[in-house]
Amino acid sequence: MTDRDPVDQHVERWLPVVPDLDPDVEGAVVRMSLLTRHLREVKDRALAELDLQEKEYGTLHALAGRGGRAAPSEIAADLRMAPASITARVDALVRRGFVRRIPSEVDRRRIDVELTDAGRGAWQRAMGVVGDEEHRVLGALAPDERRVLSDLLRRVTLAAGPPPGRI
Repeated sequence: MTDRDPVDQHVERWLPVVPDLDPDVEGAVVRMSLLTRHLREVKDRALAELDLQEKEYGTLHALAGRGGRAAPSEIAADLRMAPASITARVDALVRRGFVRRIPSEVDRRRIDVELTDAGRGAWQRAMGVVGDEEHRVLGALAPDERRVLSDLLRRVTLAAGPPPGRI
């Protein structure tokens, strides 16, 4: 491959210092780190432009992933938080008009949280910005290459063990 990036220079600089350095491992790890950092920065900018805090976005995302409606305990489980901790998040989102509390359809003693149109819109706008950038970056690969990359990263992720945080 003739295309070089700054990571190639990084690896070349470190090979004489660490002679047993595996350039493929170092290159892959540094590139994954740089890509993760880039996508995180895009997400942070999008959230700032949309006046959304990370925790608000995460809560909206968890709700959207449950079809727009869930019990607070389910949201807390998705976010790997204590159930009591979710109340303040929901309160803030209610004040912003992004969610509302409604009676549960399965247990009349329970109150569920539901996305409003405004909440769904805010979540979709943030998802759109991040998704567009993901597609732009991975658009450097052909569809079959993206599938191979995804499969390879799955194997590496499984070797790393359970994820330390939420996805």
